[in-house]
Amino acid sequence: MATGQTDACDILAAVTPGGGKSLLPVIAAARLIAAGMVERICWVVPRDSLRLQAEEAFADPAWRQVLGHQLSVRAADNAPDPSRGLAGYVTTYQGVSAAPDLHLAEFRRYRTLLVVDEVHHLPALAEIDPAAAAAEPEEDQASAWSRAILPLLECARVRLLLSGTLERADGRGILWLPYRQGPKTRTREVELDAEGWAVVGYSRAQALAERSVLPVVFGALDGEASWKDEAGNALGPHRLSGLHPDETTRPALFTALRTGFAEALLRRAFLAVRDLRAERRRARGLAPGEAARGLGKLLVVAPDQSTARHYLKVVRQWIPAAQAEEAVQLATSDTPHAHALLAAFRLRPEPSVLVTVAMAYEGLDAPEVAVVAALTHIRSRPWLEQMVARATRVDPHAGPYDGQQALVFHPDDPLFSLFRRRMETEQGTLARRVKAARGKGGLPAWLLDQLPAPPPGIVPLSSNALALRYDHLAPGPELAMRRPEQAAAQGELVEVPSVVERRLRARLGEMVAAQAVEDEAGAIGHHKGVMGPGLYHRYNAVLKRVAGDKSRAAMTLAELEAALGWLERNRLAEHVHLLDGDPRYAWSVRQRGEWKPPVGRPAQPKRPRDR
Repeated sequence: MATGQTDACDILAAVTPGGGKSLLPVIAAARLIAAGMVERICWVVPRDSLRLQAEEAFADPAWRQVLGHQLSVRAADNAPDPSRGLAGYVTTYQGVSAAPDLHLAEFRRYRTLLVVDEVHHLPALAEIDPAAAAAEPEEDQASAWSRAILPLLECARVRLLLSGTLERADGRGILWLPYRQGPKTRTREVELDAEGWAVVGYSRAQALAERSVLPVVFGALDGEASWKDEAGNALGPHRLSGLHPDETTRPALFTALRTGFAEALLRRAFLAVRDLRAERRRARGLAPGEAARGLGKLLVVAPDQSTARHYLKVVRQWIPAAQAEEAVQLATSDTPHAHALLAAFRLRPEPSVLVTVAMAYEGLDAPEVAVVAALTHIRSRPWLEQMVARATRVDPHAGPYDGQQALVFHPDDPLFSLFRRRMETEQGTLARRVKAARGKGGLPAWLLDQLPAPPPGIVPLSSNALALRYDHLAPGPELAMRRPEQAAAQGELVEVPSVVERRLRARLGEMVAAQAVEDEAGAIGHHKGVMGPGLYHRYNAVLKRVAGDKSRAAMTLAELEAALGWLERNRLAEHVHLLDGDPRYAWSVRQRGEWKPPVGRPAQPKRPRDR
């Protein structure tokens, strides 16, 4: 159920992670463009890896039929004309921050539906939010994103703000959301019935009741760890578990994630997914090693990139060497082709294990993930909710709903238990100022939500696992709102505009190169050297003239297809005259004349030598 005004220009979609909020921009764009309220959609996502998923949401043939739309969007960079004749484009926070004027110009040119995905990443700004000004937050990257996106929010015809949580880990408010005084001092809550706003909510309890997300089982692994402090003193062993966090919680967890405890937890998660895949193979009559969708996958979330590389080596040791390279992959910001690896993990039978740090925390739509190894130090509720949600999507290839569940292995520390309790008992709409510690008895700020790296000087020594217990996550409170109908899973890889563009550009390049090679070869033995070096670049210039002075990078899909059709019927050599008068290609133009032998300086008469 939606609340608020029917003519609202601001729509807040508070949808539980994994609840299918990526369909809402498609519904909104299809309806608003058809009604003439907007002309374009701009969808802003927090990570580059999510741009392709946004394109796929519009390209999904099932939802095209259900919604009766023919809209397409493209993953755009910061080149001019980001929509290229389509219904809109997808960009990132970083993209808008790098070229704010370019995007603002598009919003001024067209009536635009602005979709801000995972809006909780954008903190409120001091100049428009008195409470944010009172908190005096430090300027950071997130604030820079807010400053770049704020003019787009102000200029957009309609705004759709998406989030799985309405709470930030640092306690600050969220950009553009309306707030009022919360139930306790020093807190504010999102004003869900604010004038001019419509709110669409879909809680975890509702999603579970409608079987649109999976139940979660937590495997909490206890352990103990030993380390050296800054002074070189050996400390421990200390238990990870406890009723309340204390001064040993942070270094104990830091040590556990980098020593033997981590490998023990990894092993538990690996065995769980291996057994699940074997059971599903038997049920479907598949041979060992036979590729198939829906067998279940493992997502490993590491604390940092160096540790992630170590986890990768560990897991690959448990798999036959012939399969390890393909079955287990690493996706971090430093990994070559990381986005392609993420796409393969989402849409293909292999890899079945993905090790990452933060790239797959948010928005990764991989329904086959059935097991998560939560080897991360972060303990903020929004981050952990997103991580858990990677395993709660219903897998259409995995059989009946009753045979599926999400299994999350994690260290049994009190901060994770605190996250569990908050996830089950709070709405998640509050903004709270973080209290500073008072005296020796007060808990430091990092114990409230996060667990950052310990001070320099901590040296992990050893750790080991002790006991494992399983807990089921309760549904949590209602948000008194409902989402639209559940999105149908997309079974096959759909060619989205940006993928088609790259393929057509590559094909154009191949055809231009082929003609250049053929013409160079034809000149050999007849008028050798008449074509000259760099013929490929000159032929590219000819094609650009034919296309109305548009480079391949600036062409729309229709223009790329037209250029391919023209090349299939024409030879570029016959159109080199289009470069006449362009001083950059004057040498090329001169070469089109009849070949003549080189002429040297006239011979000078010999002068008699003086005797």
